[in-house]
Amino acid sequence: MQKGFIQSSMKNDIQNREDLLLLVTRFYEKLLADPSISYLFTEVAKIDLSHHLPVLVDFWENILFQADSYRKNAMQPHLDLHRLSPLTTAHFDTWLSYFKESVDELFEGEKAFIAKERATSIATVMRIKISQLG
Repeated sequence: MQKGFIQSSMKNDIQNREDLLLLVTRFYEKLLADPSISYLFTEVAKIDLSHHLPVLVDFWENILFQADSYRKNAMQPHLDLHRLSPLTTAHFDTWLSYFKESVDELFEGEKAFIAKERATSIATVMRIKISQLG
């Protein structure tokens, strides 16, 4: 295999807000195309993507780059959502699968790895907190 081909096929790591916007946009394209989970966003939470995506970028920028762009409680909206329409293990598994798939399609490197690890931790903590609601 030619060296030039190998170099051109490599993906960059997540480096900035633009990369994070690309990631969360791809991720939400996947979520919204899957009827097993899309209704939570479109019918229950009724999210406005033009408002929601920048908030998600702020959240991930805070996690990956220690930016001070996200100061909200990420847990509360999900607890509220669960009260409206129960979030199941399948929902969390789907969410996590699409997130990791989106990262892997677009990026590779340390920040990409950390993003997937943190997503796993976030899903686990949310699942535990939601299970405690009863």
